[in-house]
Amino acid sequence: MPILNRAAELQDEVTAWRHHLHEHPEILYDVHDTAAFIIEKLKEFGVDEIVPGIGQTGVVGIIKGRGSETGRTIGLRADMDALPVEEVTGKPWASKIEGRMHACGHDGHTAMLLGAARYLSETRNFNGRIALIFQPAEEGGAGALAMVEDGLMERFGIDEVYGMHNMPGIPAGQFAICRGAIMAAPDKFTIRISGRGGHAAQPHRTIDPIAIGAQIVSNLQMIAARNVAPLEAVVVSVTKFQAGSSHNVIPPEALIAGTVRSLNEAVQDMTQERLRQIVEGIAAAHGATVELDYERKCPVTINHDSGYDHALAVARDIVGPANVDPAVAPSMAGEDFAFMLKKRPGAFIFIGNGDSAGLHNPAYDFNDDIIAQGISYWVRLAEQRLTD
Repeated sequence: MPILNRAAELQDEVTAWRHHLHEHPEILYDVHDTAAFIIEKLKEFGVDEIVPGIGQTGVVGIIKGRGSETGRTIGLRADMDALPVEEVTGKPWASKIEGRMHACGHDGHTAMLLGAARYLSETRNFNGRIALIFQPAEEGGAGALAMVEDGLMERFGIDEVYGMHNMPGIPAGQFAICRGAIMAAPDKFTIRISGRGGHAAQPHRTIDPIAIGAQIVSNLQMIAARNVAPLEAVVVSVTKFQAGSSHNVIPPEALIAGTVRSLNEAVQDMTQERLRQIVEGIAAAHGATVELDYERKCPVTINHDSGYDHALAVARDIVGPANVDPAVAPSMAGEDFAFMLKKRPGAFIFIGNGDSAGLHNPAYDFNDDIIAQGISYWVRLAEQRLTD
């Protein structure tokens, strides 16, 4: 089945919603105006139940079809929050708030799910219930976990849950998905090295945290090169190294920070332990003390086999098999929708944003031309999963 005619008819109206959201970006859990806009639209559409405040500022809307009291419930999730990035697009709908922008396309995700909500509220051509999940704080705030811990799945009786994200570099409106792990677990680490400072002309009287830190940075690269099987995947990136304030003083302390990204829990566990051994071992060998803070942000995003099959079939129905990549390479970026997929079966799919700037780039903008495909995907997925 191609793009729905009604979805194409809604294109301009949904684009206007998207532009409004883009002009008024909000960060993490502070998405009160965005949530209010969503609630206003859901009321306008005649959505049966609208529940705010799930996971602090999340919104859930319930659309009832035939047999709603006994049928299953399918969850469709969109994220709402923006990023602390200064926009440089120069678009007429550019952010009106300094230092904030929708640099990841969550404005488009929200608008597409609202478009689907309008269509599904009008037609109700399904058995059971649809839970529209509008999530805060995807960008590092674990908003999905907050909603799950607030009883999202149990309270609304959700049986399956699905997510979608735009992806620059994939042709506009095409889809891409893979079985199993599709996005990485994004851990972060901070290493504080305490040595003994002194004069740069007398390094033998010091315990140099810079030299020790340099060895740590170098050895961390050995984890991927020599500890992980070649067909597995892990990324260990040092992104911060801070020490010293003068050319002739060896400082007493240094700070190193970075990220670890992996696609399965065994590799994640091994990498964390190996990192600890390297940091503590090198510091001890040189007489320094070290403090390691290792934080797991969210799990690997893993598509369930059944969810993958359903999502793939719907995407192929909408844009044709030639326009769906069924085995896309997993992204090493993280996605907190993983918390929802750990609670219920389902799948996460990419929709192509075309030749745009990359995600989290100040020149990025969501591609409005893909809105009809996104709405059609949500509608057909909901109807397909609720046909029994």
